Amino acid sequence: MDRMIPLLATIATLTLAEGAAAACDTPETACRLDTGSYQIVLPDTSADQTPAIVFLHGHGGSAKNVMNLEQMVTGFTTRGYAVIAPNGARGAQGVRSWSFLPEFGGRDDFTFVQDVLKDAVKRFDVDPEHSVLAGFSSGAFMVNYLACRDPDAFAAYLPVAGGFWRPQPTECEGPLRLYHSHGWADRVVPLEGRILGGGRFVQGDIWAGLELWRDTLGCETHAPDAIWQDGDLSMRSWSCGDGATLTFELFPGGHRVPPGWAGRVVDWLEADPADAQTGG
Repeated sequence: MDRMIPLLATIATLTLAEGAAAACDTPETACRLDTGSYQIVLPDTSADQTPAIVFLHGHGGSAKNVMNLEQMVTGFTTRGYAVIAPNGARGAQGVRSWSFLPEFGGRDDFTFVQDVLKDAVKRFDVDPEHSVLAGFSSGAFMVNYLACRDPDAFAAYLPVAGGFWRPQPTECEGPLRLYHSHGWADRVVPLEGRILGGGRFVQGDIWAGLELWRDTLGCETHAPDAIWQDGDLSMRSWSCGDGATLTFELFPGGHRVPPGWAGRVVDWLEADPADAQTGG
């Protein structure tokens, strides 16, 4: 009987560990930090360390909304990536969003997003060197601003339907890898930007944001290295030196994460950077 006690203790510890890992995939049992919470879904494949896509929801969204994007989530997990969905902080009206501008106030989301990744590294053995930051709409604005401030925080950046606000930063840090996706018919975040709040806020021009990234990356010319059509996608890419790659995907339709996006960005993440010059 005495020999069984250590064995039973070990089994109990393993069971608790497995339960803790599984307990972060619903809103009720989300992983909690002092400053917020997140949900995570792990891939079925086993690896020494698992790379992750940290995906930031849009204004008024939540981690649950991200996890409900089943095609996107499955597109990542079947390729061996964990999906981490942090919850934005609730504002004065109870709406979740991201504080990427000082005038928004609230939680320090630049620190919080990086703390989420650090927590997932400890709890789930996520690979910090190959994890990337993605986001939609307000989450995509947050992606751009964090990339501008701290490009080394993530291996790459994947904003969908969001860039910078006016006045946009005059300069950013670099180098980095960034894949920007935007809908041609987006009216929530139009390519040319729009005025909000009676003139208090101005969404920036996506084209101007791309110019800022080209300047940041030290691209020799504003003309792309490659222009190609991939079905109904209009693609452009700039390869501007070691660790400095910019790809722009213009898709038909409006304010959404486009179909097949997860597979395309994983292909891009795992491709030889030289392929960007040929549209490969």
